[in-house]
Amino acid sequence: MESSTPRTTVGTTGTAGMPVTLDAIDRALIHALEIDGRAPFARIAGVIGVSEQTVARRYRRLRGTGVARVVGLANPQRLGLTTWVVRIRSTPDAAFAIAEALARRRDTSWVELTSGGTEISCVARLGSNADADNLLRHTLPRTPKVVDITAQCVLHIAHGGPMSWREKSAWLTPDQVAELDPGHGPLNHDLDTGPSGVTPTEADTRLFEQLARDGRSGYAELASAAGQSESWVRRRMDELRRERLLFFELDADPAALGHRTTAALRMSVPPSHLADVLAKLSLHPEVVFAAATTGATNVIAVACFRDETELYGYLTTRIAALTRVTSVETTTVFRLLKREGAILTTPRPTGAR
Repeated sequence: MESSTPRTTVGTTGTAGMPVTLDAIDRALIHALEIDGRAPFARIAGVIGVSEQTVARRYRRLRGTGVARVVGLANPQRLGLTTWVVRIRSTPDAAFAIAEALARRRDTSWVELTSGGTEISCVARLGSNADADNLLRHTLPRTPKVVDITAQCVLHIAHGGPMSWREKSAWLTPDQVAELDPGHGPLNHDLDTGPSGVTPTEADTRLFEQLARDGRSGYAELASAAGQSESWVRRRMDELRRERLLFFELDADPAALGHRTTAALRMSVPPSHLADVLAKLSLHPEVVFAAATTGATNVIAVACFRDETELYGYLTTRIAALTRVTSVETTTVFRLLKREGAILTTPRPTGAR
């Protein structure tokens, strides 16, 4: 069955340091899980034309090598959380240890070493002014060897979240996509904001924590984690998804999809042109995240490229064409320690102790 699918391969290295090669079946599976991370393997198999055993085996391989996994995430806007993009400069010998500590926190994601490993970048989703005060004004400033901290509050997300990588959306046909659509509709950053009519409970918190570790956890495992029955978990997950409090995302390694260079672009834009620039950035196929922020720069975009040459071409063409952008600061990711979801392992760099 597998041999009937043309092989279009991309080589990469998983978290275990082993080479990983993705073919057309892997790509189709990745696309399918972006559409519905909880879709039964039997349904995915029927849509992409392989056996259920093949789909299950391929997903175990993707997850086991750290290439891709499904995670269940709480919608921070619905929960009243504030998102911050935090940059920390430290002495080079301390950067990895600080990044590791940030990666272990439940309220962080996208923890990265940038600028050749001398700077740390992360996203923090904090529940109150007290939480922000604790992390940004107490914990980080008191951390030894931290030199400087910059925190920018995310005011508006123009693009990002599930299905934000357009390059990954071409492996299934529109008919196949329709077969896998769970019917909840895409996450809308303009509409799916503000408090929900559903108040999360302690059982929901435990449910979120388990789904952050493994978005495809079975109902028995979820029931055990939440301290509820399986029937309660099924009903509650449907309700949370309808209310946009819970969504599923494929947490994929950009390098596994051929994007070995990830860059953050921090731009300055006059307020009168902010919406227009964000709308144009959102249409760029390279851009996976674009938002308006507070701070000296008021737009941040994250974009993925095959290499630095492609990044240069992007800056000198697409970004150069945005004439209302008055300045651009570009940093590339040196090492990624945490993406979305709970951290499972933190591989140390070669030679680290």
